[in-house]
Amino acid sequence: MGKHAPAAPQQTHAFPAWARTPAACEAAYAVSAAWGLSSDEAVARREAYGPNELGEHPSPSLLSLLLAQFDDTLVRVLLAAAAVSFALAYLDDAASSFVEPLVIFLILLVNAAVGAWQETSAERALAALKEIQCEHAAVRRDGVLVTRVPARELVPGDVVELRAGDRVPADVRVMSLVSSTLRAEQASLTGESEAVNKTARAVAAEDAEIQAKECMLFAGTTVANGSCVALVVATGMATEIGRIHSQIHDASQADDDTPLKRKLNEFGEALTAIIGAICALVWIINIRYFLTWEYDAGSGRWWRPTRVGFSFERCAYYFKIAVALAVAAIPEGLPTVITTCLGLGTRKMAHKNALVRRLPSVETLGCTTVICSDKTGTLTTNQMSAVRLVAMPSKGGEQLRSFRVEGTTYDPTDGRIDGWPEPGAIDGNLAMVARIAAVCNDASISMSGHHYVASGMPTEAALKVLVEKMGLPGDSASSLKSSELMCCCQWWNQIYCRVATLEFDRTRKSMGVIVTSHSGKNALLVKGAVENLLERCTYMQLLDGTVVEMDDTSRGLILESLREMSRSALRCLGFAYKDETPEFATYDGEEHPAHKLLLDHSNYSSIENNLIFAGFVGLRDPPREEVPGAIEKCKAAGIRVIVITGDNKETAEAICREIGVFSRDEDLRGKSFTGREFMSITDKKSKLRQQGGLLFSRAEPKHKQEIVRLLKEDGEVVAMTGDGVNDAPALKLADIGIAMGIAGTEVAKEASDMVLADDNFKTIVAAVGEGRSIYNNMKAFIRYMISSNIGEVASIFLTAALGIPEGLIPVQLLWVNLVTDGPPATALGFNPPDKDIMKKPPRRSEDSLISAWVLFRYMVIGLYVGVATVGAFVVWYTHGSFLGINLGADGHTLVTYSQLSNWGQCSSWEGFKAEPFIAGDRVFSFDANPCDYFTEGKVKATTISLSVLVAIEMFNSLNALSDDASLLTMPPWVNPWLLLAMSLSFGLHFLILYTPLFASAFGIVPLSFNEWILVMVVAFPVIIIDEVLKLVRRCMLRLGRPSMKLKAD
Repeated sequence: MGKHAPAAPQQTHAFPAWARTPAACEAAYAVSAAWGLSSDEAVARREAYGPNELGEHPSPSLLSLLLAQFDDTLVRVLLAAAAVSFALAYLDDAASSFVEPLVIFLILLVNAAVGAWQETSAERALAALKEIQCEHAAVRRDGVLVTRVPARELVPGDVVELRAGDRVPADVRVMSLVSSTLRAEQASLTGESEAVNKTARAVAAEDAEIQAKECMLFAGTTVANGSCVALVVATGMATEIGRIHSQIHDASQADDDTPLKRKLNEFGEALTAIIGAICALVWIINIRYFLTWEYDAGSGRWWRPTRVGFSFERCAYYFKIAVALAVAAIPEGLPTVITTCLGLGTRKMAHKNALVRRLPSVETLGCTTVICSDKTGTLTTNQMSAVRLVAMPSKGGEQLRSFRVEGTTYDPTDGRIDGWPEPGAIDGNLAMVARIAAVCNDASISMSGHHYVASGMPTEAALKVLVEKMGLPGDSASSLKSSELMCCCQWWNQIYCRVATLEFDRTRKSMGVIVTSHSGKNALLVKGAVENLLERCTYMQLLDGTVVEMDDTSRGLILESLREMSRSALRCLGFAYKDETPEFATYDGEEHPAHKLLLDHSNYSSIENNLIFAGFVGLRDPPREEVPGAIEKCKAAGIRVIVITGDNKETAEAICREIGVFSRDEDLRGKSFTGREFMSITDKKSKLRQQGGLLFSRAEPKHKQEIVRLLKEDGEVVAMTGDGVNDAPALKLADIGIAMGIAGTEVAKEASDMVLADDNFKTIVAAVGEGRSIYNNMKAFIRYMISSNIGEVASIFLTAALGIPEGLIPVQLLWVNLVTDGPPATALGFNPPDKDIMKKPPRRSEDSLISAWVLFRYMVIGLYVGVATVGAFVVWYTHGSFLGINLGADGHTLVTYSQLSNWGQCSSWEGFKAEPFIAGDRVFSFDANPCDYFTEGKVKATTISLSVLVAIEMFNSLNALSDDASLLTMPPWVNPWLLLAMSLSFGLHFLILYTPLFASAFGIVPLSFNEWILVMVVAFPVIIIDEVLKLVRRCMLRLGRPSMKLKAD
């Protein structure tokens, strides 16, 4: 096998090594398992195939990630408005003019930075995947075993040796077993709940699924016990884990926007069109102020204008108004408030053991329509436990004794055994079962923090827990120190010391131990598959410990009970023993003559012969107690549950019936598929559209991805759970990827949107309910902010349409949108959830954020805001008293409405004079130019107008507590945070009003007590108007007349 040996097959898995004999694999890869590759050949193949490591996908640069965040309609409009504002500020040459564009640019940069950070999650998932790769391997090269060859140097055709505890360095084909058995822990790759047996025998099917490839070990998995010689058949990206690496990358490229982001984008596009139309309308209305022309009818060319006049100053002024419109129409504070609300939501979810890794996931949870859940560890405890113990009858008894075992964890105090004898009163037969279960066992139970954890085979760990619940016979129970962990198992192992082990193998399907008691007598204890043990049992032990010959009737009773338990998907283990072992009667170690019999595994069946049957136990990975209730909540909430697992079909179906995914007697034809069965169906979507639950067993990563992809194509919002490496691509592809915090791999966690701290399905359902509540609250504050912006647009539009001086400047509008509106909008995120929130169907992802009725309602409110703010401005100029409120105490000059609306012609007015007036401690006089009364002198009117806007928006936040409920039935104190936020916003407004530095920057002045009364009188009717609109809505819903019924949101 030298340098010029034929090349190994290409790494495409076109050569099905699992379906070929070891000799055929040696020939295909041009290697001898005894000799290995030569060093020269290994170098040549490394040059051909590359290193055995996962590839590097080109990562997007930080700059490209940042720029991608600006690919949003709202952001682009805001960016354009900021750019124009910056240009105007530059022309204005005033330092205060730069405040507005700089603040907008700062907001955009912060949001872009947060978005770019979130998008690096896929790269972290790929990095975590690399960490599970093996670093070194024992490789045969040039006929010599080299124990620490870097795993990255392995090539197809290399021969490796693997032992218990080793991490598999590449996809390898088992050539021969060194030990009697070989088991691999590959749950992270396939989802199987237990370590699986491996063999050197070829598999019949070339298209076998991963779980069926019993002669293959896969990169990243672990050898649980045994040792073997294996042939490397795939390295690097050609391995199964390499495929997952590529799938994670591909899934990350297909990340979709969340439903809320899509709605906001749609809103942004509509807003862009509206802003454009309003700006154009403002220019058309005011074009006469900056562009004039006349027609000369006598020239014969009457259609040609003459003496055209253009005022750049007035044109720039109305351009500023257009910019103010853009600033008013865009809710600049919305991204910040959404981020804050989602952040608060993550804290609430964390208290419920749901750790959200990506903020938008909180909102997406609220519209989840399908939960694709793994079985092991999520719906079940992932802790094997004994659920039924079958013991032998008394002499003359015709029925086997059956005991139901409670408990679902490795905690020995979790549950008891129904109908169990008093402590110390267990009979001889039960004592023998306990002895075998405790001593013929390699597992151990220990404490980790406040949890019991098992090491070794889960089934054996469950048997040790059963022994603790059984207790000890006779006076032995009183001698125990109950404070000791696993004290019963310790007692049995002290009384019966193991001197030899007959390892488990797939042929006899049993494990035996030779033990010696304190009396010095040796015995054989055996546990294994019940049918196989019965074939080797000629006797049975009765209740009192006596032994009788096993007849056909007794054997039939045992097999009938076994079939009944198997139908419930229980894994059954039998217990047998033999007191007389002639060859091993004096066995005490390797020096004994009989030791040579133990070296040949083929002798084990003859040693484990003429056994005495003692009983058997049924075990399973039990469902979590709270899962059935959570499944019922999902059904009530209109959420479908689809179980996708790597376990076998029968076990999964039994669990699904028990937890309520299927009813007890439901026909599962067309509802339960293996992964391969589903992939062979032509019309897959019709199967996925069925009402009720679905089950997919023996599912591989590609099957999970296909299911998620098809569901998303059908418009479903999919939450996908998983814990293994194999789950990562589907987690990344799903709308919500949910990883397990305890049993989950780092790869799964990094690919997920949310991590369950307790690995519990119930937590997912609680998180969905919280997500719905958060979405409802987000909808409330989004509507509140949008309605406020409609009012601001109406105000500016009316100002321009009426031709009066500009009442609100952009920096004031920016302050209102970002600071004043921010606290109430955020506080609306604390609205209490509806009591029936999980009894309503999920909202459809295409549902409108703003329904026709809500739009009409806020147009009415917005129109009033515009009238109120502009009206207050006009009232100050034209009225010395309004509704009995004296406004003339400051001494300002009153003008007519006609003068106010034609203020631009002030210079042509004869005898116009503006008197000085007082604002706070300042005196405004206009001796030099009386027309400054409409520019610099409008500061008091502007302050009143701004204060009216702030007050209206505070009152309007109370309207947002509920879509339809009156403030009489849902008073403000149901959300005390909102009252606190309103106080904070008013406080901030007072701060800029009464602090000279801020007042100067924002172009406002302090108001008198009477002026504040005017503000409140003008602002409060917004509550009355909305209460009337809510009443109309309630009447419409109550009457339900189709002609009046608008679409409910």
